[in-house]
Amino acid sequence: MSRAETVPGAGREALPGAERETLPGAERETLPGAGRETLPGAGRRPQTTAGFLALFRNELHLTFRRLRTKVLLAILAVLPILIGVIVKVETGDAPRGGEGPAFIAQLTQNGLFLVFTALAVALPVFLPMTVGVVAGDSVAGEAATGTLRYLLVAPAGRTRLLAAKFTAGLAFCAAATAAVAVTALATGALLFPVGDVTLISGDTIGLGDALVRAVLVAGVVALSLAGLVAIGLFVSTLTGSGIAAMAATVGLVITVQILDGFPQLDAIRPFLFTHYWLSMSDLLREPMYWDGVLKNLGLQAAYVAVFGSAAWSRFTSRDISA
Repeated sequence: MSRAETVPGAGREALPGAERETLPGAERETLPGAGRETLPGAGRRPQTTAGFLALFRNELHLTFRRLRTKVLLAILAVLPILIGVIVKVETGDAPRGGEGPAFIAQLTQNGLFLVFTALAVALPVFLPMTVGVVAGDSVAGEAATGTLRYLLVAPAGRTRLLAAKFTAGLAFCAAATAAVAVTALATGALLFPVGDVTLISGDTIGLGDALVRAVLVAGVVALSLAGLVAIGLFVSTLTGSGIAAMAATVGLVITVQILDGFPQLDAIRPFLFTHYWLSMSDLLREPMYWDGVLKNLGLQAAYVAVFGSAAWSRFTSRDISA
C-alpha cells in the first residue's frame, strides 16, 4: 500500500485522475498570467458602492495632487483676471457690439458678465485643452509609470476602475469650470459695478436671478466637456504613452474645432461634439431657450455612450503588461 493511501484524507490523491480533483479555483492558480487569483482575497471583493467611492476618492486624489493639474487650474483662474484688467484699463468707450469676445460689450455695465465672457473665451480652447490633457493621461499615464498593473492586481476591477477614472474626469471638468467662473465673479465684482442684469434679449432681471443663471451656464459648460472626457479615456486605453494620449486628444479637439468652422461641412457639423458648446448663451435670454442646450447635452451623452463603450471594450480585453 502506498504512503498516500495510508495517510488519513489522502485517498483522493491515490485515485486515478485525482490530479483533476483540485480545490475550486486551484486550476486558475496554475495558469500563466493568473497572478490576480493567487493573491489573498483576489476576486472576492464585493462590487459595493462603498468600494467604488473609495476608488473614486483615490482617483480624485491622484488627479488633483499632480503639479500639472494645479498649474492648469491656476492658468484657468488667471484668464478672467486678465480679461477684466484689460477691459478696465481700456480708454474710451466700451467695445462696440461684435468686437471682442462674447458679452464683453456688457462687461463694463455689469461685472457679472465677466463670468459669461470668461467662460465663452475658455470653452473653445482653454477648457478642452486642459480636460484633454487630464483625460488622455488617465489610463496611459499609469501604464507608462507601471502603476496600472498593480491597480488591477489589487484587485480594483477593470470596469470599476474605468468608471472611477471617467467620474474623476467629470469632477475635473467641474473644478476647471468653477476655477474660471468663481475667479471671474470675484474679479468682476471688484472691477465693475454689479447689480440688475440686462440680458442679451433686452430684458432686465435681478442680481439673484442672474447668479442662478450664472450657475446654470457654468453647469452646462462643465457637462459640455463630458463627451471629450469619454474620447480622451478611449484614446488613453489605446496606448501606453501618456504624452501620446494627451497629444492625440488635444489634437483631436483642435481638428474638430477647425472642421466645425467650415460651412461646407454643414451635413456633419451638428454631429461634432463641439458644435453646440456655445449654446449656453441661450440661457441669457428671457425666456431661456433650451433647444440648443438640450441638443448639446444629448450629443455629449451620445459621445459618452459610444466612446465610453469603446474604452470599456478595449480596456477589459487589453493585456496589461506594465
